Amino acid sequence: AVRHQAEKALVEFTNSPDCLSKCQLLLERGSSSYSQLLAATCLSKLVSRTSNPLPLEQRIDIRNYVLNYLATRPKLAAFVTQALIQLYARITKLGWFDCQKDDYVFRNVIADVTRFLQDSVEHCIIGVTILSQLTNEINQADTTHPLTKHRKIASSFRDSSLFDIFTLSCNLLKQASGKNLNLNDESQHGLLMQLLKLSYNCLNYDFIGTSTDESSDDLCTVQIPTSWRSAFLDSSTLQLFFNLYHSIPPSLSPLVLSCLVQIASVRRSLFNNAERAKFLSHLVDGVKRILANPQCLPDPNNYHEFCRLLARLKSNYQLGELVKVENYPEVIRLIANFTVTSLQHWEFAPNSVHYLLSLWQRLAASVPYVKATEPHLLETYTPEVTKAYITSRLESVHVILRDGLEDPLDDAGLVQQQLDQLSTIGRCEYEKTCALLVQLFDQAAQTYQELLQSTNSSAVDITVQEGRLTWLVYIIGAVIGGRVSFASTDEQDAMDGELVCRVLQLMNLTDSRLAQAGNERLELAMLSFFEQFRKIYIGDQVQKSSKLYRRLSEVLGLNDETMVLSVFIGKIITNLKYWGQCEPITSKTLQLLNDLSLGYPAPVSVRKLVKLSAVQFMLNNHTSEHFSFLGVNNQSNLSDMRCRTTFYTALGRLLMVDLGEDEDQFEQFMLPLTAAFEAVAQMLSTNTFNEQEAKRTLVGLVRDLRGIAFAFNAKTSFMMLFDWIYPAYMPILQRAIELWYHDPACTTPVLKLMAELVHNRSQRLQFDVSSPNGILLFRETSKMITTYGRSGGGDYPKLSQSFYSLLEVLTQDHMNFIASLEPHVVMYILSSISEGLTALDTMVCTGCCSSLDHIVTYLFKQLSRSTKKRPTPMATDDRFLHIMQQHPEMIQQMLSTVLNIIIFEDCRNQWSMSRPLLGLILLNEKYFADLRNSIVNSQPPEKQQAMHLCFENLMEGIERNLLTKNRDRFTQNLSVFRREVNDSMKNSTYGVNSNDMMS
Repeated sequence: AVRHQAEKALVEFTNSPDCLSKCQLLLERGSSSYSQLLAATCLSKLVSRTSNPLPLEQRIDIRNYVLNYLATRPKLAAFVTQALIQLYARITKLGWFDCQKDDYVFRNVIADVTRFLQDSVEHCIIGVTILSQLTNEINQADTTHPLTKHRKIASSFRDSSLFDIFTLSCNLLKQASGKNLNLNDESQHGLLMQLLKLSYNCLNYDFIGTSTDESSDDLCTVQIPTSWRSAFLDSSTLQLFFNLYHSIPPSLSPLVLSCLVQIASVRRSLFNNAERAKFLSHLVDGVKRILANPQCLPDPNNYHEFCRLLARLKSNYQLGELVKVENYPEVIRLIANFTVTSLQHWEFAPNSVHYLLSLWQRLAASVPYVKATEPHLLETYTPEVTKAYITSRLESVHVILRDGLEDPLDDAGLVQQQLDQLSTIGRCEYEKTCALLVQLFDQAAQTYQELLQSTNSSAVDITVQEGRLTWLVYIIGAVIGGRVSFASTDEQDAMDGELVCRVLQLMNLTDSRLAQAGNERLELAMLSFFEQFRKIYIGDQVQKSSKLYRRLSEVLGLNDETMVLSVFIGKIITNLKYWGQCEPITSKTLQLLNDLSLGYPAPVSVRKLVKLSAVQFMLNNHTSEHFSFLGVNNQSNLSDMRCRTTFYTALGRLLMVDLGEDEDQFEQFMLPLTAAFEAVAQMLSTNTFNEQEAKRTLVGLVRDLRGIAFAFNAKTSFMMLFDWIYPAYMPILQRAIELWYHDPACTTPVLKLMAELVHNRSQRLQFDVSSPNGILLFRETSKMITTYGRSGGGDYPKLSQSFYSLLEVLTQDHMNFIASLEPHVVMYILSSISEGLTALDTMVCTGCCSSLDHIVTYLFKQLSRSTKKRPTPMATDDRFLHIMQQHPEMIQQMLSTVLNIIIFEDCRNQWSMSRPLLGLILLNEKYFADLRNSIVNSQPPEKQQAMHLCFENLMEGIERNLLTKNRDRFTQNLSVFRREVNDSMKNSTYGVNSNDMMS
């Protein structure tokens, strides 16, 4: 209760006219750090507001006061100092273009902090932090102010001040590194940390307004302005940070490495060729020095930033430039050793490995293009990196099982990212990669087979081998996916064939055991392998004379692409049969089927696919009897059915290949769905039915139909579907929306189906001139939208907010339109607003207050105009006034509602409530007088005079108009009124009955 009172007091404090002087009093008290913090945050809100901004003189005074305050109190609580510095940064940023006597008064930032830098260490920390926070503040866009204004400020700050600040930070760092700093001393440690943060903020500045996000981290180029060239042509800047790295403790060195990452990413065009080579040489020397003295790298933060630094060597420079660096052979050896060691310690900082693999991926990809005569030595070191990755993943399996560690294979995103990188690295010196994979795979597969045949094998040993085989299948899929058509050779295709044969042989073994047992991770790896194999070796672009197919023919008897496709479909059907209850495998299997079915007009491979007996089996038997995931009763929840859409999208595409205008074939295909619709219709026609079963059947059905509708992107096939669904089954969908509007798990699939049916995909909705189908489709769609909106609107907060936002805009700008509406529509709008006034959602309530204010203001103006000698108002205005005069109870009801909330409830938006209240009172003065007398008379006799006085004071000085000045006066009166009424009723023994008032 105390906190609640305090929060209310703070809201009033921020909005009070004398907030500035109160903030100064709070700062001067100094006895409580939290009161100082409150003052600082309140001042930040005041200087940031876009409406009614503070005058320039006041903002200058605040800026000067804050600087003096910080200068005279260097030992404030850290959070208070931070808040005050943030306040200074806000004032400076927002006032950057403000002038006083032709002087840009907020731009003397370096002069502002100079006095801090000439004093104690504590003062130096404050000065440096001011510059750092200001740089960061100006660099970040502010959602409350226009982006164009932000860019103008940011560009001006960049051009006028940023380089001077960066130079200052470097000079101070040089001074600090030249002294024997005692970094065990908290203040000296803090000063160095703030200097490094300042340098980083300068280097991390968004120089050209591109606002790169962190997802593109490894592609980032720092767009240093040309005017900064001197700082980077001089190797002392680069040397400064490398020297700092070696001389300061691991608690600070990650910041140094972050700066070096930015310096390594400076745009190439800042230098000419000779300058760039010299700069790169110094950079590589610094990296070599860190690798030769790696004592700080075991710290995870240092390790991570150093990996990022290594990645930037290749993202910003070409291999041809790197090989020309004097110490390149030594450096590439050290980087390779560092990478191999990192990969072997797979449990340490897995997210940092991304940058190392990114470096080697880029190096390997550059090999075909390097023109330099100097050796790149990647043929020596890349296989070592590949081997380290593969063997370390295999060795991790046993340790993870033994120690119960988190399995990296469960992080699908991380594994896929690493495999994408390995796909390029592994294709460099591919014969070595392939030989290693063949050797490791044969060992693991043989051991696995022996364990399965042995009667006394332990489950753990089998699981370990399955884990190793899972990694190998993933990696084989990745390296096959790394095949580049222009760089591949017959020998490499033959190597791919060796690997593919082994995976398919393993698949035959694991599939034969599915009736007894299966391994989910291994199955997912198989699907990943099939997806990579499909992308590279299935389709018209592949030469059928490829040595891969020759090897498949020799070993497995798969003589052509059709036979390989039959293996794909066989695996898909097997998975759907045995893994129907496993959502990850089912969805990935169906995605593979979907990918195989893509393309219309069908390419040759899809036509081959359709001719397969297994595909014809699917087209004729798509029921839960054959595909368990289509079952209704076994599903754990409705959202698990999403994969059905993918299944039917693929079937729809395959059906369309030979469908043409064959309606009999279409009807035959739709038989299972027809039966399902009839079952739902039968259930809904009875008074008692199993609601869950009906929901499940319907949701599965509409997901199936959406897949078919998506696939049928030709006019002929779409019209078959439309004639099938309309008019027979549309009423069932409408009924479902009526019954289950409150359940998104049911309504969302139905609405998505309707959205698909009205989507003019490939111009399929081009109905004939004489056809009513377009009108019929529109009618059914609009009927469903209105049914859903009418039933579910108030139950969904976001929908309610949107509805009331619409009303607010309509009443603000289009009252003439509202005044022209039919009486029942006007009454509906008013009743909606009346309901919204008591909503728990503050946004809805506030919007209703605003809408009511617009309506009341409009009414008041019309009445005022009609009583004066002015031209006769429009007929629509007369009609609106007439409606209001016919139903005075509606406006009166809202008057009592608003007054009731203000007096008796926890009114969280008092200002918003005050705006329509004055108009309501002026429109209903007699009713308000009766209401006031009722409230006064309901008080104990000794309190009645005080309550009467409260109402007198409420209308004190209020005129009969709705001008802004009069409204503001009323709002102030109302704030005092509410406080006084609450004080008056606190000691009352029986208070006011709000129900009496509402009546």
